[in-house]
Amino acid sequence: MENKEKLKLIIEGCLRNERRAQEELFRHFYGKMLVVCMRYMNDRDSAQEVLQEGFIKVFEKLGAFDYKGSFEGWIRRIIANTAIDSIRKSKKDPYLTDNDNDFKLGAEDEIEMREEMEITDIKAEIAMEAIQKLSPAYRAVFNLYVLEEYSHKEIAEILGISEGTSKSNLAKAKMNLQKMLSDKFMNIR
Repeated sequence: MENKEKLKLIIEGCLRNERRAQEELFRHFYGKMLVVCMRYMNDRDSAQEVLQEGFIKVFEKLGAFDYKGSFEGWIRRIIANTAIDSIRKSKKDPYLTDNDNDFKLGAEDEIEMREEMEITDIKAEIAMEAIQKLSPAYRAVFNLYVLEEYSHKEIAEILGISEGTSKSNLAKAKMNLQKMLSDKFMNIR
């Protein structure tokens, strides 16, 4: 949807509840927004459910879009928030930190891990798989900070946690990802 006028016509059609316009909007953004959902959810089915729920919200809130910012960014924020809401509903306290001792490494292990992590050509599929294996608490903070570019203050507000917990969860998420990816590449060799 390179043409802003075409996008505006589609949005106007959606506001008139025209099914063809809604379908066109959905099809255009489906792939990109499914990737957003996959960052938060453990499996494709859950991601697709969140995506459906998210698009319902997009259509409900479409009248609030003011054409000032990026429409894709506006949709992305709704979809990401829907995924976060889904995580909140599925567990009572998914944002509590996990056991601090789960991934404690010795100095030698840390050096070895750093050397392994110098592999720069990591396929997106492998990285996505590792992100999906993070706990909901770590995955949510990692996605919001690294992929959605929220600040720790914004993440704390969104998730109802402290900034310190956000920072801690991000550090632990990175450490867990490094361990998972290091293990994965050690098994490949």
